[in-house]
Amino acid sequence: MYQQPNPSIKCTVSSCAHHKNQSCTLNEIQVGCCQSKVGCCQDTECASFQLGTTNSCH
Repeated sequence: MYQQPNPSIKCTVSSCAHHKNQSCTLNEIQVGCCQSKVGCCQDTECASFQLGTTNSCH
């Protein structure tokens, strides 16, 4: 299925299956936390991330 980029959700993670043209193709994303206490944006992550089939995290 061809997914259109959602210009309301900017993304720079090209290894994500939902990444297209510096945007996310999802209608909405879930944001999760990496630490028990969240005090800065580095303690959060996109919980909607899905590794693309032709990309890797390395």
